[in-house]
Amino acid sequence: MMSKDYLSQEEIDALLRQTSEDNDSGSEAAADSQIGTYLTPIEQDALGEIGNITFGSAATALSTLLGKKVDITTPQVTIVKRDKLDVEFPRPHVAVSVSYVEGFQGINSLVIKSMDAQIIADLMLGGEGNVSNGDELNEIHISAVQEAMNQMMGSSATSMSTIFNRLVNISPPGIDILDIEKGNGIGQLPPDDVFIKVSFKIKVGDLIDSTIMQLLPVDFAKQMVDSLMGGGSTDPHSEPAPKASSNAEQPASAPQPPALASAPAADISEQPQVSFSGLPPEQQSQANDPQLPYGVPMQPQHGMPMHPQSGLPVQPPYGVPMQMPGGAPSQPAGANTYGNAVNRSVNVQPVQFANFQGGSFAHGDDTNLNLLLDIPLKVTVELGRTQKQIKDILELSQGSIIELDKLAGEPVDILVNNKLIAKGEVVVIDENFGVRVTDIVSQWDRIAKIQ
Repeated sequence: MMSKDYLSQEEIDALLRQTSEDNDSGSEAAADSQIGTYLTPIEQDALGEIGNITFGSAATALSTLLGKKVDITTPQVTIVKRDKLDVEFPRPHVAVSVSYVEGFQGINSLVIKSMDAQIIADLMLGGEGNVSNGDELNEIHISAVQEAMNQMMGSSATSMSTIFNRLVNISPPGIDILDIEKGNGIGQLPPDDVFIKVSFKIKVGDLIDSTIMQLLPVDFAKQMVDSLMGGGSTDPHSEPAPKASSNAEQPASAPQPPALASAPAADISEQPQVSFSGLPPEQQSQANDPQLPYGVPMQPQHGMPMHPQSGLPVQPPYGVPMQMPGGAPSQPAGANTYGNAVNRSVNVQPVQFANFQGGSFAHGDDTNLNLLLDIPLKVTVELGRTQKQIKDILELSQGSIIELDKLAGEPVDILVNNKLIAKGEVVVIDENFGVRVTDIVSQWDRIAKIQ
């Protein structure tokens, strides 16, 4: 019988798990406090959203390459200092870096575990993804991983172009084994002392359940965040918007006649300010027209007395409507109507359409068609197609048989300039193969197959 002073194995394990969780939470809290000195909480959320969208596209590209379901989780944004890389990556990893050559300026590095890289390479080479820890990455595996990362970063750059509404181009990726203890692969990382680390949990089918990390320089991360939040630099070729004018709604005035153009111009600010609130909109526009030089009398309306000195019509008191005979303004004979679209004379002529019914075009079309009859076209008879993995291609030898997607006796395809136009059956003419046309592909089918 055990004493109550002793702990059971389950209780010991629970205490150990609790201690480990406390240490992890403490380290995460310390990391959060450190990243707060470089990025604000809003900037951290914005950077995480950028990574979430871009890596969503990258995961789709990886799923297409591997033929497996790829899931990623919400990213976690922390910082890593260069002198702490040995603690962050105690074991060898695979580092892939790309440089942004257009749209942004910076280096983006992806770091994955060597075991995960081996699984990805084996899947791309046609394997089942079953690798052991003792296996090492050879040149073929490294090339396969590099191609996978190239596809992922290309999809990521495309998503960034959509997010930031600008063209984003990257350089070809560089890949190396990152071994901090031996000093290998450090050249694939940005030359900064502090990195922003964006970590994702990644699952590839039942084979990979790991973490993929993105290392960014702090300046590059801030550059993306500023562009996303609207604080990025504006286009140097863009022109500032014109200032609003008080006369924006007034119609553009036409050039003045010679009589008015020769009149001496004076300072408009010296004119007495007169209110025209009692006028209709048409007369307000004419009265407030700044194009008329000072001293040029406005055209008076019928029934409006003229001022004996200034030549301007006498204005009624504020708020009193002007007397308009017949309720509408009238122009005296010989009055200038520049800018008045109502009284402008317009020359209206009936439209004349060209006659396309003539018979002269038929002969011209035949002549032009005859010019095309001597153009050579490439005719190909296709027995069938198939898809093979790289492993199957490398295993081909003399005597190997490749099975096609055509059944025995099924019509073969006849292509002209790689476009399907007919189907037929293979025949033998003397000592040569030939094809007898059995069916012509309809125009609708041909249009549907055009890519």
